[in-house]
Amino acid sequence: MAYQSSVQRTAPIAIAPKPPRFERASGRQDSFPRFEVGPGSMRVHGSTDSLSTSAFSTSPCQSCRLAGLRCTVSDDEDSCIRCQATGTDCSLLSSSSPSRKRKLNGDYLRNGSVKRSSPVISSRARHTASSVSSTAASSSFLEEMANVGGPTLLKRTLGLQSDRYSQYIGPTTDFEPSLINLSSFDPHDESLLSRGTLRKVSSQDTFLMLPDFNTPGHDHIIKDSDAIESIVAPHGRQLIDLYFRVVHPSFPIIQKHVFLEKYERSYREFSPPILAAVYILAINWWDHSEELYHLPRPNVKELESLVRTTLADAMYRPKLSTVQAGLLLSQRPEGDQWAPTAQLVAIAQELGLHLDCTGWKIPQWEKGLRKRLAWALYMQDKWGALVHGRPSHLVSSNWGVLPLTTNDFPDVEWDEEDDEEEKMEIEKGRLLFMRVVQLSEILAEILDTFYTLQANRTVANAGSQGTHLILSLAKPIQLKLKDWYGGLPTNIRIDSSYPSNPSSSRLSSVGYLHLAYFAAEITLHRRIIRSLSSETSSVDAYVQQICRSAAKARLISAMDFVNRLTPNHLRAFWYFASKTNFALIGTFGSLLWATSPGREEAEWYRRRLGEYRWTLSVSSKPGESKGLTEFAMTMLDISTGLLKQLPEKPSMSRNGSQAELALSGPGSFSGPGSILDNYSSFPSADVSGIQSPQSADYSSDDDMED
Repeated sequence: MAYQSSVQRTAPIAIAPKPPRFERASGRQDSFPRFEVGPGSMRVHGSTDSLSTSAFSTSPCQSCRLAGLRCTVSDDEDSCIRCQATGTDCSLLSSSSPSRKRKLNGDYLRNGSVKRSSPVISSRARHTASSVSSTAASSSFLEEMANVGGPTLLKRTLGLQSDRYSQYIGPTTDFEPSLINLSSFDPHDESLLSRGTLRKVSSQDTFLMLPDFNTPGHDHIIKDSDAIESIVAPHGRQLIDLYFRVVHPSFPIIQKHVFLEKYERSYREFSPPILAAVYILAINWWDHSEELYHLPRPNVKELESLVRTTLADAMYRPKLSTVQAGLLLSQRPEGDQWAPTAQLVAIAQELGLHLDCTGWKIPQWEKGLRKRLAWALYMQDKWGALVHGRPSHLVSSNWGVLPLTTNDFPDVEWDEEDDEEEKMEIEKGRLLFMRVVQLSEILAEILDTFYTLQANRTVANAGSQGTHLILSLAKPIQLKLKDWYGGLPTNIRIDSSYPSNPSSSRLSSVGYLHLAYFAAEITLHRRIIRSLSSETSSVDAYVQQICRSAAKARLISAMDFVNRLTPNHLRAFWYFASKTNFALIGTFGSLLWATSPGREEAEWYRRRLGEYRWTLSVSSKPGESKGLTEFAMTMLDISTGLLKQLPEKPSMSRNGSQAELALSGPGSFSGPGSILDNYSSFPSADVSGIQSPQSADYSSDDDMED
């Protein structure tokens, strides 16, 4: 969505620190102070005089005074929070008194009554106090708390400020990097220009900070938030809980505790698109909530109408929440469209998500959030390119994001009252997310190696040796797929995902990880089979049979995997590409059917595709995987319908058929001069361990590829 020329980008922005602004949103009844703690702007709204006096009017300690920073006294200690975080001796210790202590999470006055703050906030504060030096995420929380009520964090945060948005200054723009370095930067690494404010985050990377107030739609943000909340009221909090129970563990692109803290204060603290996107996704599991299933659902069409409008407005002032909203909306049943992915990539590059932010001068929590969002966008681009058959927008030459580690996730996302199983689910979800990212990198290599225009020209130019070229290129990728699957942790393998209690309602999203693996395998073998069937192929019958046997094994494993999915898998969160990945299994079977050399083999594929359609129909019964497998059945019907136009294939003799099967037995993949010299068909994921109930006429992967 292009930027309109009416957006002004030349308004100067003051960079001098301003005192906290006390204001009350129109129509807001809350009389308690509203702090933005964590990823967001640091503002205080509607504060009472007593709290503001106790929190901000004390004399600063010597360290904070010399640094020119606001001094905030710790909740449980006599020293200030900044001195605790930096390990500095605080001058307040010598003059401490009980009156200096204050409570950030005390009782707030709301609508004339006293209400205790959320236990989620208190729990996190207790955890932070006890693990200041344990992880970078913990220290970052102290860093946030040290600046409550002041403008410092507004300057440190890059992608989540409430009143400004950022634009990455690339190396070829009208800003010359050498001249930028001559600019005079203040202690907050900012420099005021007539065009905007420069924000330098590293020696190489600089952003232009621009104001929100003169962008389209800014004047009705509160009105949009109210409209969104009114559609789901009074069930907003139940939907938030449902989202974090079902979607978030395996797709962690939001800071959970920060989100809940903000929602406790007011839904108006959110950008309208991210609020609506969370609601829209959560409603898909409306029937899974004991509190909601018997109630009428909110009007999803109205929500989608509002989110389209507000997201279009938000793209004029892009922030990390804009990317979050776009990624979440892409996961809804009808959200897998290619054009919005292109917009998301453009917005992310505007925010610098494609860059390595490790050494940037931003809070630690924002670095982790940026990396998770960047890789989530990478997944969206690569799997979108696969399912839509389009060129990828992200290329390795312009991708500097480092691999994800456990340090890129919040140090804790559960409360003290949560059970051990809940903690294990969160840890499992993080592993799942990181493994999908790794698989997406392998998929990107498959697409770049075999499915670009340049790759097709290279194979075409090879002439009769094109198939041999493809086989040689496929071998190292197949090795990577094998190593990826072999390295999967036990707790995210498909067999370990079954609940110990069969009646448990615990959902498991590991299905979309394993389905994605089969889709990647199929995408690789699909190119090989297509090449074998070309008129220019000069591969002998022996090599063809070896390659077809390997492809057949992948198809069997994929179909058996789908056959073994349980309701706990089918009802869980599935990544947007999953419905097409289900369809790709049927498409691959149809390709093998169409290219079968004889009538008997073609009939075998026809029977197996019939079994696969029956499995899909059973998996799509109401209440389990609505919309997940219907698309695959439709595409299977289309492809098998086209196969009826094939000319009749010749019948293969019994001896010939047995000779072909003998090629797939032990020894056919080993020994000097074998096909392994050019291409190795390694065992695919052994997800079944058993044969399909109706596939006794064919061996399992391990039997065939011993």
